[in-house]
Amino acid sequence: MSQIDLSSMTPKQVASHMFNLYLNAETAILSGAQSYSISGKTLTRANLADIVKQRKYWENKLAALNGKSARKFRTVLARH
Repeated sequence: MSQIDLSSMTPKQVASHMFNLYLNAETAILSGAQSYSISGKTLTRANLADIVKQRKYWENKLAALNGKSARKFRTVLARH
């Protein structure tokens, strides 16, 4: 994987790039991967909670840069 020069990107491009990296990492972990590389660092025995936290951070950052609020998900439990 080639290195990407984040300094040449706009803040919106950086946020989009980082969001996509963390989304891909989350998807890989959910598919059974236990190591993943992001920006030259290899994460081993991946911590899904940390990946989700960072993905949400970048999602919110990107939404703010686009002048929108981030998607909010709520869990609804049906009671019978």
